[in-house]
Amino acid sequence: MIELHNVECLEFMRGMDANSVDAIVTDPPYFGVKDDDWDNQWKNAEHFIAWIVELSEQWQRILKPNGSLYCFASPRMAARVEVKIAERFNILPTIVWMKQDAAGNGISNRSDITGLRSFFPQSERIIFAEHYGADNIAKGEAGYTAKCDQLRGFVFEPLRAYLVDEFNRSGIDKIQFNVICGFSASAGGMASRHYLSQSQWCLPTFEHYHKLREATGRFQRPYEDLRREYEDLRREYEDLRRPFNVTADVPYTDVWTFKTVQAYEGKHVCEKPLALMEHIILASTRPNALVFDPFTGSGSTGVAAVLNGRRFIGCEKDAKHYQNALRRIRKYQSQPRMFAPEPPPKPEQLSIDPAA
Repeated sequence: MIELHNVECLEFMRGMDANSVDAIVTDPPYFGVKDDDWDNQWKNAEHFIAWIVELSEQWQRILKPNGSLYCFASPRMAARVEVKIAERFNILPTIVWMKQDAAGNGISNRSDITGLRSFFPQSERIIFAEHYGADNIAKGEAGYTAKCDQLRGFVFEPLRAYLVDEFNRSGIDKIQFNVICGFSASAGGMASRHYLSQSQWCLPTFEHYHKLREATGRFQRPYEDLRREYEDLRREYEDLRRPFNVTADVPYTDVWTFKTVQAYEGKHVCEKPLALMEHIILASTRPNALVFDPFTGSGSTGVAAVLNGRRFIGCEKDAKHYQNALRRIRKYQSQPRMFAPEPPPKPEQLSIDPAA
């Protein structure tokens, strides 16, 4: 499903179902950074921030309990925008996008900096957030809460109950249980606390399980069966959690280095690089997830979704940008990717020689 609507996003969002999107990835107006009318429609900064509050209210309502929010913000207003978003979302580390041109260099005009009374803004902020309590009681959703509690605390109960039953039948106490597993009597119940209690339960290691079998004659169920059941239940729980997938081969810190989009006919003044948007989509959504962008602009979020097997809903109020984004997204719909995207660049790490 790919939908793009030529509408004002707030009204559109008010008509969307609650808990209906897996991720919100968007680049709202910055307030007075660009000369376009859409970036200068507020009387002052307070009116702009009040508008951000309205957006945040709707984002909180439509984003699923395990969803992610990515919101771009200008360096000048990022702190104030983040404070308002934080009233409804748990802010994760804010990302700093260090902008580069096509050659990988900074984009500031070094020959014309003498008139500046501040440091040149070479970066952009991306506010990254989740619902408060996203791992268990996000949004007070009864179904979601119950399921997470069940999965994290109780779905493993058959395995835990088996271990407790074998322990009770073994005739040993918890101190002996810990010693058999290789811990001293004064270790504070390391093994018994994790293998027998409900609040901190985890599956025993292969080594500890067989030590208990040899010492007690109990624990006869094959460990491979326990492990298989545990992995099935763990995957079920992971499917409920907020997805987040990065590796050492992609930017996994909160500083990203992506090239800016170079000029071309019809380019949106705030167009974001496709590689950056794909990185967000791949890191924080699963295949077939529904991604929503209330400020579609050039359509980069929609293209990133199309290229990576995600569904997409977008809003764009400006008729010209709407048509351009629609053409761009349809183009990529008709030309599916043949190969996986290249990994995005990792920022270079600077080292300082103290002897220099």
